[in-house]
Amino acid sequence: MTRVGYVFDNANPHSGEQHRCIATAHDAMTTERLAATGVADGWCCLDVGTGGGTIARWLADRVAPTGSVLATDVTPVDVGGHPNLTAAVHDITADPLPDEHFDLVVVRLLLQHLPERDAVVAKLVRALKPGGWLQIEEFDTSYEPVLLTPDERSARLYEKFLAAKKTLMRRAGADPEWGRRAARVMSAAGLVDIDPRPYVRPRHPESADLLLQVHHTYHLRDGLLSVGMTDEELAEVRAVMRDPSFRASSSLMYSVQGRKELA
Repeated sequence: MTRVGYVFDNANPHSGEQHRCIATAHDAMTTERLAATGVADGWCCLDVGTGGGTIARWLADRVAPTGSVLATDVTPVDVGGHPNLTAAVHDITADPLPDEHFDLVVVRLLLQHLPERDAVVAKLVRALKPGGWLQIEEFDTSYEPVLLTPDERSARLYEKFLAAKKTLMRRAGADPEWGRRAARVMSAAGLVDIDPRPYVRPRHPESADLLLQVHHTYHLRDGLLSVGMTDEELAEVRAVMRDPSFRASSSLMYSVQGRKELA
């Protein structure tokens, strides 16, 4: 999703790789959790900030032949042709949603970037039918330790890169640790049966999660330079992350489900 202040601009030529890395790293977890809601033929679903559209397409297959999926973003997106899937330009912070309309709403890696995140959660809850499900997935980057690098300088450089990303995001109004707070916000909005689950993955040179970090050195290059990194440091940290010996932990990804009470 692209908006004023959002650091991962869909108009950036690197955005396609951003979506591919996220899908490879996280789609299996996201779809496993969605399947547990019982989503099936006839459900009406909303995918907010759809990005590359992989989750919207998965949902469209699940709700076929009589259900529907609406995939939204603030810029036009190509989610591919599917008879049960519609894409729409929509700003979740400003544009309306129908009340009590959706059986399932999913929003992944978006709300941490929106200063209005709590109000958006309340809007999404209003858009659920009684008994409907909301699934929110967000990072908590307070935990993503480096575990093994070629030398101590490499470890410090990697940590500097992660810190620069957090500074850049906070400057744009994001909260890179919001994942840990999502469950409480959902509870305050009136949902029940809330189930927050933390996920963590190893980062190594072949892992999609680490490839996403390498990608960020390109996608966020201008912003990273503006908060104190240099092109030489970015080139060096890429080499660190590509070293066969490199090992780190991912940040925590919280996948949180909650249900709207039946009327």
